[in-house]
Amino acid sequence: MSTRTRDGRRVHRVGSAPAGAGPDRTPLTWAGLVAGWAFIVLAAAVVLAAVVVPRMGGGTPYAVTSSSMEPTLTPGTLVVVRPVPADRIGPGDVITYQLESGRPAVATHRVVSVATDLTGAYRYTTRGDANETEDAEPVRPEQVRGRLWYAVPYLGHVNLLLSGQERAMARTVVAGLLLGYAGFMFIGAVRERRRRAREEES
Repeated sequence: MSTRTRDGRRVHRVGSAPAGAGPDRTPLTWAGLVAGWAFIVLAAAVVLAAVVVPRMGGGTPYAVTSSSMEPTLTPGTLVVVRPVPADRIGPGDVITYQLESGRPAVATHRVVSVATDLTGAYRYTTRGDANETEDAEPVRPEQVRGRLWYAVPYLGHVNLLLSGQERAMARTVVAGLLLGYAGFMFIGAVRERRRRAREEES
């Protein structure tokens, strides 16, 4: 601590603390800060991977619910697919397609061969990586929802829990929480800086 004499000289006193000064941050406090920021990063990554990136990149997220693509895609994996021209889908590509044209149920399997019918339309033969036989019916281009863009393990569980309006609400809530926590941390940092400045001046 330092004080000023009547003639303006600064005198330092050893072994005393400035009045009103708080204790230095403890390891537990720093652990809490690190955990808080880790939560922000994780939540932001989830929102980016499951919502923001697919929307900005023209992709659609789906959740893997069966083991037919193990070990490549385990149940609970979030897969994001993007539309591609029919002639750009080839053997080895993983596609998500409607089991029946126009119906919502889909599957995500690997293309093993490509052929054309008498009209020149493409037909894709598919098979799950864990299956020993090919799928019974070839897939037509109009059934294809997209080719695999990227996949994230476990996030598919979140995608299954939230859909439609619930997913939009979750985005808003998560964004609000992240902004609120970031604001709280920023205000705390400003207060800490001002406190230290007052200590140095006293």
